[in-house]
Amino acid sequence: MKPQKRIGILTSGGDCPGLNFVIRAVVRHATLTYDWEVVGIPYATQGLLEGKTMLLNCHGLDLHGIDPLLSLGGTILGSINKGDTLAQASQILASYEKLGLDALIAVGGDGSLMILHELALQGNWNFVGIPKTIDNDVAQTVWSVGFDTAVNTVVDALNRLIYTAASHDRVMIVEVMGRKAGHLALHSGIAGGADCIIIPEIPYSIQGICNHLAELRNRWGHRFAILVVAEGAKVATDTKDCENVCQPNQKPNCGMGQYIADQIIRCTNNQIDVRTSVLGHIQRGGLPSALDRLLATAFGKVAVDMVAQEKYNCIVTWQNGQVVPMPIEEVLRQSPTGVDPNGYLVQTARALGVYLGDTQ
Repeated sequence: MKPQKRIGILTSGGDCPGLNFVIRAVVRHATLTYDWEVVGIPYATQGLLEGKTMLLNCHGLDLHGIDPLLSLGGTILGSINKGDTLAQASQILASYEKLGLDALIAVGGDGSLMILHELALQGNWNFVGIPKTIDNDVAQTVWSVGFDTAVNTVVDALNRLIYTAASHDRVMIVEVMGRKAGHLALHSGIAGGADCIIIPEIPYSIQGICNHLAELRNRWGHRFAILVVAEGAKVATDTKDCENVCQPNQKPNCGMGQYIADQIIRCTNNQIDVRTSVLGHIQRGGLPSALDRLLATAFGKVAVDMVAQEKYNCIVTWQNGQVVPMPIEEVLRQSPTGVDPNGYLVQTARALGVYLGDTQ
C-alpha cells in the first residue's frame, strides 16, 4: 500500500473570487480519491517562513460541512504580496522540509508564481502552479481564476452608471485595474456597452476621444458616454496639445481616469460634464461567478492529479475547453501577456464604433 502523501496549498498575491473553490477542489479530490493529507499554508510565503499550517482535512472530517465557507470570495488561507521573499529563501526552504510536504500547490499570478518557482528550484520542491489574476495576463491560458467575476463586477457598475450619465448628459469615466494588460477593460467595456476603451497596449489621443464624443452627439444624438480606462494606460500621444496636468510621457499622480477627465474638460473648454469613478478593490470582491467556480474546480482537480502522476514544475492552463498542464518556465517566460492590438476582440469593438485609440 502506497504511503499517504502530505501536500500543501497556499494562495499568493492579490486575492480574487474563486480561490476558495480551488482549495475546496484540492481538499476534496486529494481526500476522497487519494486519501492524502492536505495542509493549508496561511499567508503564502509568510506562512512558510513561520512554519504555520492549517489542517484542511482529516479522518472523520465532514467535507460537506466546509463547502459553504469555501464558496465565499477571497481566500480562507489569507494571502500576501509584499516583502523580499527571496532574501529569506533559506528559512522558507527549511520550513518546507520541516513541514514534511511531499508537494506544494500554489495559486497565484505571474509575479508570485515566478517567485515560488525560483524557491521550488532552489529547494527541489515538487511544485504545481494554478493561475489566478483579474488581469488575465498569465500566458498560455485563456482564463485565469478571478477574471470572469471581475468582468461581471465591472459590467454591473457600468450598467448602474449609464443611468446617471444619461440623466445628466455626462461623460462617465470608469477606471479599472490592469497595470500592464488591458484584458479587464476590454472585456468589460465591450460587454458593458462602453463608447471608449483605453488600454495600455493601444496608443490614443485626447483629440481622438473628443472627436468620438462629438460624433456621438452629432450623429447619434447621445449627449452622454461611458469610457472604460485601464489604470495602466499610457499618457495620451497629444498631451502637449492641451494644458496638461502632467509632463509628457509621465504618469499623472491623480490616476489615469482623472487624468483623461481633466484633459477632456480642458480641451473642450469645459463644455463637457465629466465624472470619474475608480472601482479599485471592489473588482476583487464578491462571490465567484459560475465560470470561475467551474474553472477553479477543474484547475484544483487536475493539480492534484499532477501530484499523483509526479508531473511537477508545471502550471495548469485552460485551452480549447479543457485543462492542459504546461511547463512553468515556458508560461512565465511569456508572462505577462497583454491584449493583441489586432486581435478579434479589438476588431469587434472597433466594428461596433467603440474608440480604442487612433488607427495607424
